[in-house]
Amino acid sequence: MFERVVYHCHPVQLDDPLRPTLEVEAVLRPGDTDGPLLVAVADFKRMLGFDVVAQLLPKWRAAGRTATRDGVEYVTFPLWTELVV
Repeated sequence: MFERVVYHCHPVQLDDPLRPTLEVEAVLRPGDTDGPLLVAVADFKRMLGFDVVAQLLPKWRAAGRTATRDGVEYVTFPLWTELVV
């Protein structure tokens, strides 16, 4: 993870694809989690499948749950919990 961008995550619960629960294992540095976490739409295509994401993407956009950074579209996660193991 770097500057809120999640480079790898694993779906823990996908019962509600609009609000998935993901697990991210990362070394956090100052500033890496200042604000919503960003997961690339391409990662969701890998996790959920192209057809599912094609249906969900308009809903995420309408809800303000996407952001574009450096030409890449991300799904935003404004609510997340840090677990220290």
